[in-house]
Amino acid sequence: MSTYNIERLLAPRSLALVGGSLRPNSLGRAILRNLRAADFPGPVGLANPYYAEIDGLKAVRTLAALPFVPDLVVVTVPPAAIPGVVEDAGRKGSAGALIISAGLGHGPGSRAEAVERIARAYRMRLIGPNSIGALAPRARLNASFASSMPRAGDLALISQSGAIAAAMVDWAAGRSVGFSGIVSVGDQLDIDLADLLDYFALDGQTRAILLYIEAVKDARKFMSAARAAARTKPVVVVKSGRMAPGARAAATHTGALAGSDAVYAAAFRRAGLLRVLDLREFFDCAETLGRIRPPSGKRLAILTNGGGIGVLAIDRLVELGGIPAEIGKAAYQRLDTLLPPIWSHGNPVDIVGDADPQRYAASLEALLADDENDALLVMNVQTAVASAAEIAQAVTRVVVADRETRFPPKAVLAAWIGNDESVAATFSAAAIPNYRTEDDAVRGFMHMVRYREAVAALMEVPPSLPASFSRDVVKARTIVATAVAEGRRWLDPVEAVSLLEAYGIPVVRTVLAADPEAARAAAMPFLQEGSAAAVKILSRDIVRKSDAGGVRLNLASAEAVETAAREVMTKAQAARPAARIEGVTVQPMVLRRHGRELIAGIAADPTFGPVVVFGRGGTAVEVINDKAIALPPLDLKMAHDLIGQTRVTRRLNAYRDVAAADREAIALVLVRLAQMAADLPEIRGLDIDPLVADESGAIAVDARVEVAKPVAGGARLAVRPYPDEWRRTLEVKDGWRVRVRPIRPEDEPLLIELAQQVSPEDLRLRFFAPMKTFTHAFFARLTQLDYARAMAFAALDEADKIIGVVRLHADANYETAEYAILLRSDLKGRGLGWALMKLLIAYAKSEGLKSLTGQVLRGNQAMLRMCRALGFSVRPDPDDGDVYHVSLSLQDGLMVPA
Repeated sequence: MSTYNIERLLAPRSLALVGGSLRPNSLGRAILRNLRAADFPGPVGLANPYYAEIDGLKAVRTLAALPFVPDLVVVTVPPAAIPGVVEDAGRKGSAGALIISAGLGHGPGSRAEAVERIARAYRMRLIGPNSIGALAPRARLNASFASSMPRAGDLALISQSGAIAAAMVDWAAGRSVGFSGIVSVGDQLDIDLADLLDYFALDGQTRAILLYIEAVKDARKFMSAARAAARTKPVVVVKSGRMAPGARAAATHTGALAGSDAVYAAAFRRAGLLRVLDLREFFDCAETLGRIRPPSGKRLAILTNGGGIGVLAIDRLVELGGIPAEIGKAAYQRLDTLLPPIWSHGNPVDIVGDADPQRYAASLEALLADDENDALLVMNVQTAVASAAEIAQAVTRVVVADRETRFPPKAVLAAWIGNDESVAATFSAAAIPNYRTEDDAVRGFMHMVRYREAVAALMEVPPSLPASFSRDVVKARTIVATAVAEGRRWLDPVEAVSLLEAYGIPVVRTVLAADPEAARAAAMPFLQEGSAAAVKILSRDIVRKSDAGGVRLNLASAEAVETAAREVMTKAQAARPAARIEGVTVQPMVLRRHGRELIAGIAADPTFGPVVVFGRGGTAVEVINDKAIALPPLDLKMAHDLIGQTRVTRRLNAYRDVAAADREAIALVLVRLAQMAADLPEIRGLDIDPLVADESGAIAVDARVEVAKPVAGGARLAVRPYPDEWRRTLEVKDGWRVRVRPIRPEDEPLLIELAQQVSPEDLRLRFFAPMKTFTHAFFARLTQLDYARAMAFAALDEADKIIGVVRLHADANYETAEYAILLRSDLKGRGLGWALMKLLIAYAKSEGLKSLTGQVLRGNQAMLRMCRALGFSVRPDPDDGDVYHVSLSLQDGLMVPA
């Protein structure tokens, strides 16, 4: 149900606890104590049929007896009583309930199903059950049984584990780290990870989001929310269960390679989330992001009184992909005058073991003024010469003074080795991230770098596909549908070749032969062309041919082909007595002297649906386990990124007398496979192994394809593909015909050009304020859509220039969407806006949305007239006389043909 009413749960004006108790160690007693200790400013009610008073607070028997309506109802009663409590809360008019209790069960007929049904009937929101609770320091809300109340800050924590949430509270208490909110989602009966990502992404008090995940329930909803949140602020995620053997029973190589955690990693990468691997990194990330903003680059300067520790930090920095900063000429000269002659004269800047607070402060000032670095790490190894605590105070004074004069301030991190908590307290009070080791500090810096790079990747404009990209979807669907209708699990080799050909993937010619004599005849054309032949067993029951002795290569004569065919059929039958042997396949040998053997394919994940797998191929593919995974759909840039994540990417480069492999051809194969995964839900797994690549291109030498009837309601693409089916040609006034298509990321330059042709007054009416400049980030958000909750249509003229855009953005429960429209000013009054709005209404109806809404300035009379004509209700905003709210019911409103 999206973010609806979540604010009233995390910033309630009033609340009630149902289940408070006098028992010393009960949940109800602990939560009541925390609620009161937080000094919640609004009315607090207590409902308990067994006590008239608990800890001096008067109790009523039921919620109905409260003299006020609580926004939030906190529930700690036994499971059997929870449905009745939720019913009482709904009747009372509460916004929602936080269910601490566990044991509601799962599935049809369970108490959980009953509670969910009751809550939906009253449009209530639920957190839990099985939750440690929720904390919102600014609202002075501690509806949890955590050990303490954290300070107010700008980190939000969303956790599937109550223990992790409690641990974060304890950790923050000693580090002066504050939170905008902490929510333990429990069993996610209603409010889930995606809902809270949406909420905190829009929360102005939250600068970064920490996310602890055990499993994702709704992949598409999660990906949509995560991508939207990551575009606005850092989202750090840690996931448990990384070592689960999720691919143990996979039938294809790509399926075996695509373990569950690897798919989660690919999903996090696609969403722009910053993944860390354990709680130590999680805490370090919170330490960094909770205090400073990401630097503009990855050049780190290190200031230290110990050369050895400085070199260790540089080694770690380079290992993690950072760049040791050069020292600028002016900074170098200044340092040379300040420091003893034996200083390091480079980065790390070793200012010698006897450095006192003054030397630290002066050196730090010089490096802060140096434009050759993006951030600074100040380190200290305690000595008997100078007080580490006094040095920390001097460093803090310099950093605080620099923040007051520089914008944006330069990121400064600290690592005081072997010092007590007082030093950490000094840095924490000044919001300087501080760590116990140089390794932790460098990792903290690289966390910020990785986040900035992830956001930059989300904002990049990918290239469009080559004009030559084409596919025969009808042919492909016929192939897989035939196999599924016949109850087959695998396509035969010729069908697999035909499927690849339908998607333009180069593949070796393959001929079926029922017996050795037919194999001899089939090989003759290849042999006459000067190519050797390969013979492979043909059996729908033998998937991995080489394991059954079913492959013979480099056959140079017709006699050799016939003999090989007879041998592989005999050996395969002996190895697999129950297998149905249908003959052999005959192929020409692909002899590429410098060909690299790769693997590419499709695997199915139960949560995120189909994924594309790429890596090093060959018979030892699973032993080498050099692979990378991406969620479809892919464009060429994403495909190149996928290639670059593997070790085999280095073998694709030129070396000695070997030319570089054609990466563009490999990338295009991956893009085509991703499109195949989107088009054909019947494909459960696909291997191209090997995919041989050299400077002349890439060719599939062998392929196998596993198919099955699609599971109703099963996982499909977690990232919705480009909706090509919504291309239209619209008839406008006076016979004017306009082409319309969904907007694409590469449309950003065209959208900028459109904005330049819209008058300042029209821009004001559209954006409710004068718009003088537009940023890349602004246009990236308009063009980089997930096509799940957001959709935009671009109208194009004869020269392929965008002349108008209409868009909608739906809430996460996909019930209500807000629309917006922008036209070139000189085209107003020609019917383009009317045509685009009708198309948007048709799209919204096809998606099952319930209503379309918008806000229109009073001065925009043309828009108000069009809304009324299209059936929108129009009403003035009670709080702003210059704004009208417009709304169209899509269930009983105007029916508009597409």
